[in-house]
Amino acid sequence: MRFVIQRVNHASVTVNKKTISSIEKGYLVLIGISQEDTTEIADKMISKMLHLRIFADTDGKTNLSLLDVNGSLLLVSQFTLYANCRKGNRPSFTDAGKPDMAKDLYGYLIQKAKQACPSVQSGEFGADMKVLLENDGPFTVFLDSDDICP
Repeated sequence: MRFVIQRVNHASVTVNKKTISSIEKGYLVLIGISQEDTTEIADKMISKMLHLRIFADTDGKTNLSLLDVNGSLLLVSQFTLYANCRKGNRPSFTDAGKPDMAKDLYGYLIQKAKQACPSVQSGEFGADMKVLLENDGPFTVFLDSDDICP
C-alpha cells in the first residue's frame, strides 16, 4: 500500500464537473493499493498517517499531527501509484490491486479513518477525477507499507 500525503490548506475532488468532496486544512492522501494488501496493513498505514507530526507547533517546529490540529482528510484512490516503468515508456499496472479487492480495501480505509478523524471526505473509486489542492509548504510525504509493515 502506498500513500502520498500532501499537507494542504484546502483540496477538492470533482467528477463530471461536479464537486463531490472538499476539505480545508488537513491532508490530501493519494492511495495506491496492491494485490498483497490486507486490512492489517491498512490499519498500520492509517495509524502512521494520522500520527505523522508534520504540522507546525507554536515554535514553528513540525511537532503536531493531523489529529492534534483537528485537520481534515481527503482520501483519493490512485492505482497509478503502482505504475511499473522499468521496461519501455508505457507504464504497466499489473502490481496494482484488482478493482473489486482494491475498492473494498479503499472503503475499509475510509471507514477506519472516520473512526479516528472527525472530518473525512473521499474521491470516487474508479472515476475520472479532477483533484484541486493548495499544498501547504509544500509538504509532501510518501508512505510505503513495505517500509512500515516489514
